Amino acid sequence: NLNIFSLFFLPFAPDMRDKMRKWREENYRNSEQIVDVGEELINEYASKLGDDIWIIYEQVMIAALDCSRDDLALFCLQELRRQFPGSHRVKRLTGMRFEAMERYDDAIQLYDRILQEDSTNTAARKRKIAIRKAQGKNLEAIRELNEYLEQFVGDQEAWHELAELYINEHDYAKAAFCLEELMMTNPHNHLYCQQYAEVKYTQGGLENLELSRKYFAQALKLNNRNMRALFGLYMSASHIASNPKASAKMKKDNMKYASWAANQINRAYQFAGRSKKETKYSLKAVEDMLETLQITQS
Repeated sequence: NLNIFSLFFLPFAPDMRDKMRKWREENYRNSEQIVDVGEELINEYASKLGDDIWIIYEQVMIAALDCSRDDLALFCLQELRRQFPGSHRVKRLTGMRFEAMERYDDAIQLYDRILQEDSTNTAARKRKIAIRKAQGKNLEAIRELNEYLEQFVGDQEAWHELAELYINEHDYAKAAFCLEELMMTNPHNHLYCQQYAEVKYTQGGLENLELSRKYFAQALKLNNRNMRALFGLYMSASHIASNPKASAKMKKDNMKYASWAANQINRAYQFAGRSKKETKYSLKAVEDMLETLQITQS
């Protein structure tokens, strides 16, 4: 009977394994689902997964930390330690468990030992920076990220992390520089264009507002469904149109841009449907915005 039961459920194992692989490859952070599927795979099919079991242990452990399932995280970690004693990758996972337990000093000591043995271990360096952020030590995180980028200048994730840290510290000029680096290597990424535009908008001044409008427009060109960029285009163009330092032509042109953006926003909300209560309120706000524009134009 047990053999029949096992055979009945066996076809589900490949499906679950494929699902876990898809989540890994697409970098999903759906931790609760990973724990649900992964725990069943580990408990019911570990012996049938071959070498895939090790990457699944790692995937489930990280998700378990997100879900405060230390029991499951520790089980996966112990299995990995038995299979790969002395592995830097497994040591890093140990450090991540220390982080989840807020044992930051223990985690940093462990990452430092990894770096003493392998100074090029980027994962350990990034974990140290993550700890600085978790501790609210943004300036230390910024210093360490800058040191890291001197060695690994092509790390786009690190440039974006540094930009976010500078934004948190209200150092918008340096944040803009980081985003410029990202746009040079990723000119078709609409989110980088949008974020750069937001930084320039925050900096203020006519020149920055013009750059802001330009990059909000570029973000929309790359992705015409980017509503945040559309609102940004409206806001930046409106501010230029009302700026006393702007020329008459500049004011006229930007009033057109703002009017176009407002109409696009209005259409988007109408398309979303008037039946939803929250959509009605949003639509009313957009209609008020359009009315204000018409008053300004007159």
